[in-house]
This record gives sequence, C-alpha cells and structure tokens, in this order.
Amino acid sequence: MRVITGTARGRRLRTLDGNDVRPTTDRVKEAVFSAIQFDVEGRRILDLFAGSGQMGIEALSRGASEAVFVDSSPDSIAVVRENLKVCGLNGAAVVIQGDALSYLAPRAGRREFDYAFLDPPYGRGILQSVLESVASVVKKGGAIICESPAGEELPETAGDFVIDREYRYGRIKVTFYRVPQDGEVYDGGDDE
Repeated sequence: MRVITGTARGRRLRTLDGNDVRPTTDRVKEAVFSAIQFDVEGRRILDLFAGSGQMGIEALSRGASEAVFVDSSPDSIAVVRENLKVCGLNGAAVVIQGDALSYLAPRAGRREFDYAFLDPPYGRGILQSVLESVASVVKKGGAIICESPAGEELPETAGDFVIDREYRYGRIKVTFYRVPQDGEVYDGGDDE
C-alpha cells in the first residue's frame, strides 16, 4: 500500500496484520480521490475508523490543510502515527484514540470538516449508527464518503446529506453523501 500522489507520493504505508484490519484497496482509494481530486487542497479531513490512516494521509499528501484521524484501536493509532512520520505529514495531523461516537458528540469548539472518510469494520451496522452524527460535523458543501460491503444497505439520508453516487468495485461499495445545492436532485445512481 502506497501514497498515490502529492508530496508523499510513492511512500509505502504500514498496515496491521490479521483479519481485524481490511485496508482500502489501491483501486478504491484511487477512484475516491479521482472523484474529489480538484477539491482536496486546503480542506479539512476526518478519517474516522482510520486503521492505517491511508485515506487521510493521501488527502494531506494532495494538499489538505488538516486531517483528524480517529480510531479506537491503540495498535491502529500507533500505525497511523508511524505512517504520518514516514510521510513527513505530522504537522497537519491530529491523531485521536477513541470511540467514533464519543468523538462526534456535540461539544463547544467542535470544528467542521470538508470531507469525512468512513471505513468501519464490516457487518456490524456501524455506518448506520454514526452517519447522522458525522453529518453534523461535515460542511454543507462537503461530502461523507463511506466504504462498505457491496450488498450492505445504507440509509438514503444522513441529516441534510443524501446519497449522491455509489460506485461498486467487486465486493466493495463506495457511497458519496452530499447536500443538494440550489434545487439539485441526486438520483443515487450506480456507477462503476
């Protein structure tokens, strides 16, 4: 697993071994960043269920101003920190070990994000349980980007956000949620 482009291009990222971790494939990561490539620079990123941190690191490498990495696993957090160091991106990163819902809980001084990447463990209903809370921390012009098994049903809406697009890559589905602008209607159509 490597950083695709930007200041850390080609740097190899470490991931945890074992069945509890399922890193986003390079094909899926490349597709996600192709969809948002011209809108990453200067943006604030939330990498929730960060794992190795590769999505937030890719965004930082492409010029995002800040990325916040949240994961409940101390082992994952150690890998995120190591990967940030290898890529020279520590200065623009905030790394938090903790539960996603606790991090998303309303509190004074909470800032908003332009993009939120969500790739929780599959088959546990976690996406469905956090989407509303994530919608409360993403700016209306931003997007929530979820990775899930291709057959998993996700809610049509999350707060003001609605499914904009879904892409399938074999057994993986990537869902983009956005807030419709000025009368736009998203069809939630599938693309490959």
